[in-house]
Amino acid sequence: MWVFYLISLPLTLSMVTFTLRYFAGPHVPTYVLLAVGYAWFCSISIIIIVPADIWTTVVGQEKGGIAFFWGWSYWSTFALTWAVVPTIQGYEDAGDFTMTERLKTSMRYNLFFYTCVGSIGLLGLILLVIMHGNWSGGIVGFSMACSNTFGLVTGAFLFGFGLSEIPKSIWRNADWSNRQKVLSHRVAKMAVNLDNAHQEFSNVIVIAQATSKQISKRDFLRRYMDVIDRMLLQMIREDPSFKPSGGMFGENDMDYDTDDKTMAALRRRLRKAQEEYYRYRSEYVASVMEALELEVEDTVKNYELRNATEWRYVSSLRGRHAGKFGSFLDTIELVWRCILRKQLEKLLAVVLGCMSAAILLAEATILPSGVDLSFFSILINAVGKQEMVGQIAAFVPLMYMCICTYYSLFKIGMLMFYSLTPRQTNSVRLLMICSYAPPISYNFLNLIRLRGTKTVFEKTIDLKDSTKIRRK
Repeated sequence: MWVFYLISLPLTLSMVTFTLRYFAGPHVPTYVLLAVGYAWFCSISIIIIVPADIWTTVVGQEKGGIAFFWGWSYWSTFALTWAVVPTIQGYEDAGDFTMTERLKTSMRYNLFFYTCVGSIGLLGLILLVIMHGNWSGGIVGFSMACSNTFGLVTGAFLFGFGLSEIPKSIWRNADWSNRQKVLSHRVAKMAVNLDNAHQEFSNVIVIAQATSKQISKRDFLRRYMDVIDRMLLQMIREDPSFKPSGGMFGENDMDYDTDDKTMAALRRRLRKAQEEYYRYRSEYVASVMEALELEVEDTVKNYELRNATEWRYVSSLRGRHAGKFGSFLDTIELVWRCILRKQLEKLLAVVLGCMSAAILLAEATILPSGVDLSFFSILINAVGKQEMVGQIAAFVPLMYMCICTYYSLFKIGMLMFYSLTPRQTNSVRLLMICSYAPPISYNFLNLIRLRGTKTVFEKTIDLKDSTKIRRK
């Protein structure tokens, strides 16, 4: 068991660190990076603990260590998702000028959200009383049950989309002509988004400059306006090439000098406009470069002329590799870009498609029956007490199920406000974590049958055990 931990935990920590550095924008505070990194690590570590929990259940080993690790990971994720992270997120999103005011704004927005959620929970309690239920699980058990139910319901929709979309998209992208059409459409879409973001950023800069001119030095709002002016100067220093163009005033755009709240709204709008502009610019450049790699570097042309070029990759954007092994590297690049990559993508799509089919079959036969049709259940029971093989057999499909869920979440997020952009993701989007690892892990455990025994994870997360709701 410890061998699996010694390998998987450092890999998980490295993956979280790399992902965070890859997506985090240049102005994300250190405490946000630490909070997000710890939240991601706790959520992903559940996926590592579950395979070890399964193996200890199969061999009948002592589970004290598993219970400790599971309790630390689950309750850390629970507290971060429902309390700590929303507070930091509201604080980072607020445009107020003092720490106290930003905290008040965050607490106010979160209080409104949890009032709505609490009302739904209260309705559930009322229904339990009407149905003559006997609830003796305590507030913690009930909160845990509500959280797990939310994750199971929403995760099921996201999970189902990813199961079919991931293999299908990999297979489609292996086709160069289809990939060119997708990239052309994406570049056109990103160009429109970038133009709109540039227009909004220009408008806000012009509005901020006009507002600054009409606030006198003796006005009590001048101190707030000075903060915004310093923001503008910092933006100009960071990107001197940006020139506001076409700034236009709306109906209420000159009403920001009313009080400190309107000044906070102007500061927040300026910061969001800047972040949106650089986010769309980054996405546009990435889409254009990918299209150039496929079209200008002409992967198809290199494949067709491979005999004429003596199987050497010829790039239109750069020269050939120099040095003693230059010709060999050019050949390796042609083989990879024009032959191996396409075939490996198709092979990966077929493998993932088979795994998706196996998961769907297991989900369809999840109800108790005399025949176990779950491939994962058969495999885990077949390997018996082989520790490493058994844990890998549980880890791979569980990781794939989580990838399917988060893939769907990020695909939807691209249409909304929490998409992740390489090196341009702000604090609010980074903090927009949704912990689906516990309910997905619980769903996976229902797909396997461990000869009538339950893991520590199941015993604790099981809704019946958590809330002890029984009909009288």
